[in-house]
Amino acid sequence: MGKILIRGAKVLGGDAQDVLIDGETIAEVTASGIALPGGGGLSAEGAEIVEADGKILLPGLVDLHTHLREPGREDSETVLTGTKAAAVGGYTSVYAMANTFPVADTAGVVEQVWRLGKESGYCDVQPVGAVTVGLEGKKLAELGAMHDSAANVRVFSDDGKCVDDAVIMRRALEYVKAFDGVVAQHAQEPRLTEGAQMNEGIVSAELGLGGWPAVAEESIIARDVLLADHVGSRVHICHLSTAGSVEIIRWAKSRGIDVTAEVTPHHLLLTDELVRTYNPVYKVNPPLRTERDVMALREALADGTIDIVATDHAPHPHEDKDCEWGAAAMGMVGLETALSVVQHTMVDTGLLTWAQVADRMSARPAVIGRLEGHGRPVSAGEPANLTLVDSAYRGAVDPAGFASRSRNTPYEGRELPGRVTHTFLRGRATVVDGKLA
Repeated sequence: MGKILIRGAKVLGGDAQDVLIDGETIAEVTASGIALPGGGGLSAEGAEIVEADGKILLPGLVDLHTHLREPGREDSETVLTGTKAAAVGGYTSVYAMANTFPVADTAGVVEQVWRLGKESGYCDVQPVGAVTVGLEGKKLAELGAMHDSAANVRVFSDDGKCVDDAVIMRRALEYVKAFDGVVAQHAQEPRLTEGAQMNEGIVSAELGLGGWPAVAEESIIARDVLLADHVGSRVHICHLSTAGSVEIIRWAKSRGIDVTAEVTPHHLLLTDELVRTYNPVYKVNPPLRTERDVMALREALADGTIDIVATDHAPHPHEDKDCEWGAAAMGMVGLETALSVVQHTMVDTGLLTWAQVADRMSARPAVIGRLEGHGRPVSAGEPANLTLVDSAYRGAVDPAGFASRSRNTPYEGRELPGRVTHTFLRGRATVVDGKLA
């Protein structure tokens, strides 16, 4: 690979700098000639020039929670289409959840997903292994074998289902401790959510839809942080959605318990009031909560109680969403809109700086997943995994142009800020001028 000179980029939202990529590595970063009297800055003979014109340069984003659906549900998404969507959204690495068909509960299946990621070339794919066989919650899956495989699995989750058996959860936490792994819990007490269709509250009562109470999430989180503390292991809470859950995580961290948590973009923006439309695009698990919950989640992400933003990108084919509410599948696509939603809810509101966005959407997810080569500083000698963002852009979301195979976005027609113009994976452009390379 040759050289690429990104000229005049605001690295992490700071002053304009020139960034020289040589092969797979960042060779040099210096003050941009654009900002210096009489010029200056980097020059590289024969380098391809990318004029950043003050756009924001971030480390490539890392998503700890993506559903790529392959193997088994290629009508929804494939590793290829999902990684294309990830690249368009500014991601250079994603973690592929285990609820595929067959379930990713063996070394063979996680290696298959890992190899499909290698073949796609648009971003790195780290398989997430199932905690229990078949996601059935009855018997531990081959955790050690999946870790020892070529996929080197470090994150395990039954996401889509909760590991509700306390003994099984304790054993999983004890097992992954041996290789510094982490259990990512879908916190949903199943008996409390039987027949649930939306958040339990005023809106569910008025609509007559089965409610998903906040305590169903909070009770599992409380149990699991205590279990993690008891065995001295790491636990990660998927898609945190309630103000009460925030307080439990805050308490656990104050006790020194090794817990991390994520929030999705849609839980930072959307509320259960949208369910009044009966549009199944708003049906998701955990459900959209109240305005109070949304504000609590934003504050917790800003102060670091919630560690990261993760998309929970959940593609579904047309027939699974374009139907009556009760029959519709739960989930939303999110890879291509995540950064825009975070800019809208967190940056443009003054809650986060761009440097903090890089922390929440790149550095910390990589640390939680023990992922090398991603989430690194934008500095000389580091891997050239980079994302260039036009933060001044404003435009309506048009799912017809998505790289994802599915179109179940809750943002269709909504104006959102920001657009990824370039994504670089180890020095190779995967997105140029907003289009797949």
